[in-house]
Formats: sequence, structure tokens, C-alpha cells
Amino acid sequence: MFTGIISDIGTITAKAPVASGTRFTIRTAYETATIALGASIACSGICLTVTEKTADSFSVEASPETLSLTTASAWQVGTKLNLERALKAGDELGGHIVSGHVDGLGAITQLLQEGDFWRLDVAVPPVLAPFVAAKGSITMDGISLTINRVEDTAEGTIISLMIIPHTWQNTTLHQRDNGDSVNLEIDMLARYMQRMIAYQNPV
Repeated sequence: MFTGIISDIGTITAKAPVASGTRFTIRTAYETATIALGASIACSGICLTVTEKTADSFSVEASPETLSLTTASAWQVGTKLNLERALKAGDELGGHIVSGHVDGLGAITQLLQEGDFWRLDVAVPPVLAPFVAAKGSITMDGISLTINRVEDTAEGTIISLMIIPHTWQNTTLHQRDNGDSVNLEIDMLARYMQRMIAYQNPV
């Protein structure tokens, strides 16, 4: 489990095909001696397992399903990733409960600076539209964010997010542009609420 509070920006230094998918080596500022093999690290919102490590990097493997459902398919050497280590008992829960399981891809439709803040508009896939709400939480590329506004149109659903300067500078958001794809994970509470409603009202 994670909280959506980014603690490092990693850089992919190597990419190689393996029998199970693709191996990525990621340079990090983490003290890798404290990272156990088999540990989970959220890489731009995707929970991946550490399979190898060096003094300043760790390697993970993305399965074909992960590659097909997330932005990992577009990762290359030099790609920057938002990193978060798994939550430990007693850690501060600064964001919200995040599983690291990406539910779908969004697309940035507008990126505007408004004073010291940035407004980010993201198109949400129809399957995820019922799970987003104003003042609710969403995880985007591993970042816990609050939804400011939801707009349902004939073309689809757009969510608006206001990004504070600290988040802008200390995540990969400052490298984003219109049209970019982003990993989205809906709020876990919304997921279970939808399931309970569907169970009580079967079609």
C-alpha cells in the first residue's frame, strides 16, 4: 500500500526485454541498502517488485498486461518516474490509501498556470467516470491529488486539478504537456461503494 506522496524522482537508465515482459533499471536517491529484494515500489503509480539493485539503482519487471494497461509501454531510457516506497506501519498518511493498481489511462487536455498554481484538466475514460467526484481523491502517475471539478460532457468526462508549487516542482508534472497519457487510480472507497450499490441493485 502507498499514500500517493512522492518521495523521489527516478530516471530509467536501462530497458531490456525479458521472458516475463520488460525489465527497467531505475536510478534513485533512495538508500538502496534499505530496499529488500521483492519489495514493492510505486513507479509513476504502478506497483512493481524490486528484482535487482545496485548502490544507486533498482530493477523491476513489467508484465505484458502492465505494459498494455499503463504508460509503462512508453517508458524509455531517460524517462523520469515518480517513486514512492511501500507504506510501513506507523508512517504518516499524508495523501490517501493507494494500492498501486492502475485502473486506466487519462489524457491531459489542458495545462494552465494560474498565479503560483497550475490547473490540470484530464479526460477520464468512461469506465472510470462514475468513480470521480469534486473534492474526492484520485491518484495520477502515483500522486495523490484532490479533484476540484468534474464536468460531464457529450464528449466525455473531464476532471480539473489544482497543482500547488511544491507538487509541481517535486514530481514529474512539470515535464507534462497537453495530450500526454497519465496513469489513473480511483479512490478505493469509491470502488467499494460502487460495488455495494451494484450488488444491491442487480440488473
